[in-house]
Amino acid sequence: MPTLYIAHGGGPCFFMDWTMGPADTWDSMGDWLRRVGGTLGDVPKAVVVVSAHWEEPVVTVGNASQPSLIYDYYGFPQHTYEIRYDAPGEPELAQEICNLLTAGDIASRLNDARGFDHGVFIPLKLIFPNATIPVVQISLQQDLGPALHLKIGQALSPLRNRGVLIVGSGMSYHNLPVLMSGAATISDSDLFDAWLSETCVSDGATRNQRLINWEAAPAARSAHPREEHLLPLMVAAGAGGDGNGERIFNDRVMGSTVSAFRFD
Repeated sequence: MPTLYIAHGGGPCFFMDWTMGPADTWDSMGDWLRRVGGTLGDVPKAVVVVSAHWEEPVVTVGNASQPSLIYDYYGFPQHTYEIRYDAPGEPELAQEICNLLTAGDIASRLNDARGFDHGVFIPLKLIFPNATIPVVQISLQQDLGPALHLKIGQALSPLRNRGVLIVGSGMSYHNLPVLMSGAATISDSDLFDAWLSETCVSDGATRNQRLINWEAAPAARSAHPREEHLLPLMVAAGAGGDGNGERIFNDRVMGSTVSAFRFD
């Protein structure tokens, strides 16, 4: 399996009439997400997702057999709080993930109570709408260190040989106050996106070193005042091995440039 860094949109944006800007704001991203599953070659045996919306002091792996959903978005239409995505968990895979992290000298723990947040179930409802593939969610580590999250991805990389799809779910541009005000500038988002795209299509060693030093990129802190939506990329890139990555999606959303990447 490849590894993916995807854009998961704004809340339940793909399942409602969008009112905070043009009605078609999320159409291109939604259409792309619906096509992602067909680009993988084989159906994954399981999906492991690192979402921007779960942070813990210690890397935490969800091991519920039938995870609930966390509707962690606010002020949206009532029907978006009734969305269902009843994919099963896979406790044995969750334990294997902890074993791999331990072997990589990364502290971890299991959590059988937490459900899937919207960074998981919203995009997966488009990518794998039948909800039959087991899904395991992994948290970010709350210090948000890029080197650690690359290391997490590297530790998880062996899962790819077993047909497990590793997905980092975030947004490549996530200055939320600017986005919501409609004041995103083409120059800032394009500067960071150009750097990020050049970085991600590089070989693994070059890519990882640049990602560790991402704050030095042009307009880095304008694109990510806080980096929780960028860190899932580090996991996907770390798991992606030594080869060059590929930009697989690019769009302008609410005045900003947003991209997604694949690592084979």
